Parts: sequence; structure tokens; C-alpha cells
Amino acid sequence: MPGCLSASDDPAAISLCADHLAIAAELHGLQHGASDPLPEPCVLCGSRLGIRLPTGWTCAVCEWPYGEHPDAEFAAPRVDVVYYLRYGDRVKIGTTVSPRQRFAALWHDEVLAFERGDRRLEHRRHQQFHSARAGTSEWFHLTDEIRAHVDVLAGGVDPWDRWRRWMAEATAIR
Repeated sequence: MPGCLSASDDPAAISLCADHLAIAAELHGLQHGASDPLPEPCVLCGSRLGIRLPTGWTCAVCEWPYGEHPDAEFAAPRVDVVYYLRYGDRVKIGTTVSPRQRFAALWHDEVLAFERGDRRLEHRRHQQFHSARAGTSEWFHLTDEIRAHVDVLAGGVDPWDRWRRWMAEATAIR
């Protein structure tokens, strides 16, 4: 099948000129959706990532239709998380179901990671890192062992993206 007269010489490229390639991309977006930022954060999970479909916008994280509001009776799902907050050279290992509200009350420099779990997992982490504990608090010295654990948990993903994904999954299950 012949390409456009002014097609790219790149052998890896589709044999279309820039104008026809743009038209093809637009048609693909109309049929299959195009990723774009939402005009405002998703009311369900807070993500700004959206998919523009012919039928309207959808959140790319939780797939909630943009512009729709949850019923007043629709309570947010409960997702227990163990969190790792860094403040200077210390790390707080705690648990919560509402991280933003909890973190507003805590001095911290950075959210390092989340892992799904409740007080039992938090207690196991406190035991696991007991040698680095600062007194009897939930604060620990940031050791190589804790840093390695946090790096595995984070896996190069923004902790808030992971938390939004868990919320979206819990919502979808309901």
C-alpha cells in the first residue's frame, strides 16, 4: 500500500505525512478516547488524569464519569494504609484511613510510601525496625534497612497515585 507523497523517510514511522498522521490520530482518539487532563480533579479519587471519549470525560484512574457526583448515601470506601513519613532523618510509621487529614496534623518533609494494611501490619513493621526506633514513639531513624523497605514499597510510583488506585479499586468493588 503506497504512502503519502511527503511521507517520512524514517523506516520505523508509519508511511504518512504529518497532516495525514494527525488526522489518523484524531480519528483514533474519537473512536477509542484520548488522554488529557481533566478540567478539574475527579470528585471520587482526586486524579487529574482523564480520558476524553465521544460520550464525555472519564477519570483515567477510577473511571468515574466526569461531571457526575456520587450519591449522598455513597460513603467513601475504607482503605487502611500503613504510611511512611520522613521528617529530617527520621521516619514515622503509622496507619490511617484518611492520609490527607492525618498528615495535616503531622510535621513532615515527605510522604515516602504507603502499603495496604491496618494496625496489625503497623505493629509488625514497628517490631521489624525496632532497633531503629526513636524512644517509644512511632518515629524511627532512617536507616539503610528502612530506606530499602520503603524503596521496595514505593517501586518508583508516587505514593498518592498508589493510594488513589487503591481507593478506585475499592470503589469499583462496591
